[in-house]
Amino acid sequence: MNRVSKKPGFTLVEILIVVSVIGLLAVLALPGMMKARKRSMGIVILEEVRLMDAAIDEWILERRKKDGLPIVTSEVASYLKGSWRDTDLFGHSYIIGLIGSNNITIAPETKQALDGVGIDWGRF
Repeated sequence: MNRVSKKPGFTLVEILIVVSVIGLLAVLALPGMMKARKRSMGIVILEEVRLMDAAIDEWILERRKKDGLPIVTSEVASYLKGSWRDTDLFGHSYIIGLIGSNNITIAPETKQALDGVGIDWGRF
C-alpha cells in the first residue's frame, strides 16, 4: 500500500478565506477611521484658533488698542507659548479681522473640508 503523508500547514483555500475576511474588516473600518482622523484635525485647528484669539484679546487689553485698528500678529505672537501659525493643518490661511470684529476666523475651505464630522465652529 502506498501511504500518502499529509504535511502540516494550511491549504490555499483556507489562506484565501482568511485574507478575504481581513480585507472585508478593513473595508468596514476604514470610513470610521477616516472620519475620526478628520474630526481630530478639526479639533486641533479649533483649539489653535481659540489660543490665538485669547492671545489677541490679551494683546488688545494690555496695549489698550481701539476698535477698528488692524491686528499686528507679530506683536500678538509674544502672547503665545508657541509660535504664531498663519495657516491651519490644511494649509489654508486664517482670516485676521480688525479689532472689535471677529479677531480671527477659520478659512471657509477648511470648514468645508471638515463638513460632516460633527464640529461646532462657534464664532470662529
